[in-house]
Amino acid sequence: MKNPDSLLILIFAAMIAAPVASAEEDPREQRHELMESVRDAAKPVGKMLKGEREFDAEVLMNSLGTWEEVSAVFGGLFPEGTETGMDTEAAPAIWEDREGFEQALANWRESVLTAIDAAPQTLDEAKPVVGPVFNNCKACHDDYRLEK
Repeated sequence: MKNPDSLLILIFAAMIAAPVASAEEDPREQRHELMESVRDAAKPVGKMLKGEREFDAEVLMNSLGTWEEVSAVFGGLFPEGTETGMDTEAAPAIWEDREGFEQALANWRESVLTAIDAAPQTLDEAKPVVGPVFNNCKACHDDYRLEK
């Protein structure tokens, strides 16, 4: 590079971008974002199950798809060193009882896949296969999530 000012601009730009890139790649941020997507997908389904919203099979299947995607990657977002910081809600039990945590995630994923396979088209068909998804979600939160 012939212009030293251009080099300084590039270095400055790289310094600014580096913290942004690392924050987006931080597993704590990634798992937070994924859990927000799980929560957002759960809201309409919960309302359908409670009778507060008309049953919509497409909405249900979209939510199940979100949960399936999250369940495939979520367990890998808890490496050593991410137990604290960034207001994480991850309980120490995740690292102390890794086998139990992995089993809880596997139970949730299995219930999601079972519900997807059932492809319920009515509320009566949905309740017995979606109930376990919510129960497994809650069970994991009970043991492996800190309440804020």
